[in-house]
Amino acid sequence: MLRLTELKLPLDHAEGAIEAALREKLGLKPGDLRAISVARRAWDARRRSAIELVYSVDFEVADEAALLRRFASHPVYGRTLTTTPDTSYRPVAQAPARLPKRPVVIGTGPCGIFAALILAEMGFRPIILDRGKVVRERTKDTWGLWRRGVLEPESNVQFGEGGAGTFSDGKLWSGIKDPQHLGRKVLTEFVAAGAPEEILYVAKPHIGTFRLVTMVESMRAKIEALGGEYRFGTKVVDFIVETGRDGQRRMRGVVTEAGETIETDHVVLAIGHSARDTFSRIHAAGIFVEAKPFSIGVRIEHPQSIIDRARFGTFAGNPILGAADYKLVHHCAGPALKGRSVYSFCMCPGGTVVAAASEPGRLVTNGMSQYSRAERNANAGIVVGITPEVDYPGHPLAGIDLQRHWEERAFVAGGGTYAAPGQRVGDFLAGRASTSLGDVVPSYKPGVTPTDLSLCLPDFVVAAIREALPAFGRTIKGFDLADAVMTGVETRTSSPIRIRRDATMRSINTLGLYPAGEGAGYAGGIFSAGVDGIRVAEAVGRDMAGLAEAA
Repeated sequence: MLRLTELKLPLDHAEGAIEAALREKLGLKPGDLRAISVARRAWDARRRSAIELVYSVDFEVADEAALLRRFASHPVYGRTLTTTPDTSYRPVAQAPARLPKRPVVIGTGPCGIFAALILAEMGFRPIILDRGKVVRERTKDTWGLWRRGVLEPESNVQFGEGGAGTFSDGKLWSGIKDPQHLGRKVLTEFVAAGAPEEILYVAKPHIGTFRLVTMVESMRAKIEALGGEYRFGTKVVDFIVETGRDGQRRMRGVVTEAGETIETDHVVLAIGHSARDTFSRIHAAGIFVEAKPFSIGVRIEHPQSIIDRARFGTFAGNPILGAADYKLVHHCAGPALKGRSVYSFCMCPGGTVVAAASEPGRLVTNGMSQYSRAERNANAGIVVGITPEVDYPGHPLAGIDLQRHWEERAFVAGGGTYAAPGQRVGDFLAGRASTSLGDVVPSYKPGVTPTDLSLCLPDFVVAAIREALPAFGRTIKGFDLADAVMTGVETRTSSPIRIRRDATMRSINTLGLYPAGEGAGYAGGIFSAGVDGIRVAEAVGRDMAGLAEAA
C-alpha cells in the first residue's frame, strides 16, 4: 500500500473528490486504484477566506514499485509519495508458564491503563492498584464537589479510575516522537473501547468526558479478562527496597494503607501529577527524585463564537471544522520578566472550567469539554513557566510547597467554599479588583467570587500575564475582551517532580521500579501518557521474560 500526503482540497469539496484528485495528480486511470482510504485529515486556515482540507491518503495499485520509481525524482511527489508505514502492534515478550511474582501497576490513569493492558496481553497478569474509586463512583464524588462544594480527598478530578484525563477535553494528540507507532495502539484500543473511529484519522482527535467514562470501563473489563487484577481504594504508603551485597537497590514489594504487603520485583509507578503524599514517600524511601519545571496561572473564558470567528472567519460553525481552538505563546520583554514565557494550556473549545482540587482547603481549576464541544464558552489555562533554580530552589519537593501555597491563597480569595476567585480581564489589566462580572458568564462550579487575582498568584505571574494578554489580543481579535473572565488558580499543569529513569525505563537508583507517565515527569496528556505506559510495560515484559529464561 502507498501513501500520498499533503493532498489539498476545498473545505466544501464534493464526495469522490479525493479519488479524482489522486488519479489526476499521479496520472492514474479509473481502474488503477484497487483500494483507497483516508489516513489523516487536517485543515489549513492560514487563509480564512479559503480554508482547505489537507489529506494523507492510503491506496493500492497493481504495481506500487513502478509508481514509486516514476515519481522518485519529482520535486513534490518524490517527497509526499511513500510506502504506507506498518503501524500494527506486536508484543515484545511473552510471560512464562509460571510466574514467581506478578508485576504491580500503581495508578489507573491512561499511563497505568496501557501499562496494565500491555502486560496483560503478554500474559503477565498484573495487579493494578488505585487509591481512588471505579470511574462511575468517582464521577458521582466529583459532581459532589462541583454541585455541593463537598471534596472527597481520595475521589475527585485527580484521583480514581481514568486519572485526571477523564475530566478533560479528551485530547488525543501530542508532539512526542513515536517512531514505533505506539500511538496507533493507543488510538485503536480506544476505538475498540467505544471511541468514534474518526480519532484514527482526524489531525486533532478528541473524545470528551462522558465517552471516556464508558471507555475506561471497557478497557478494565478487557484487562481483567486477560488476567489483570484491579484493587481500588488501595493506597500505597511504602516501598520495600532491598540493598544487595553489590550495593544495588532493588524493589521487593509495596505496602498498602491497610497494612498489606504485596511482594513484587517489578513496579510501574503511574501515579499522576497530584499524588503529593506518594511523592513524599518515594523520596523518603531513597528513590531518586528531582524538582522539574512546571507552570502556574489562571483559566480564561471567552464566548466560543469569538474564537470561531477569529480563527475561521466566514467558515465559523462549519461542522467539519467544529469549535475552534488556539495555541498561544508570548515571550516577555519587560526587564523584570526577561526569560519568562506565557502560554495557553489545555485549551477546551466549547467547554467548562472545573474544580480540580484534591486536598482540603486548597483550590485548583482545570478545563473540560464534552465530545460535542457545544457549551457557550471556550476556556484555556493562561500560565507562566517557572523553574526550580529560580523559583523554588533547594528541596526536590519544593515545587509541591509552592503549589500548595497558592492553592491555599486561592481558596481564601474565593471565600473558603471551593468557589473560585475570578476577575474580569479589563479589571485585571487595570490592576483593580472586580466587584462584579460582565457579559461572559463563568462556567466554574460551585461558583465564582469576583476579586483580585493578584491575591493568589506570584507577582511575576501577574505581571507576565498582564503583558501577554494584549499581545494575544493582537493574534486573536477579542482575546483581551474586557468582559472575558479569568478564574484561579491553575497549578497542576504538569508534575513538579521527575523520578529519573535510565534507558531501560527503570529508576536510576532502584532496580525494578519503573517511573511512568505524567506524575514521573515523562508525559503530558492522555495520548503521551498512554504511549509511555506501553513503553514501560514493554521494558517490564522484556525484563521479566529474560529473568525467567535465565532461571
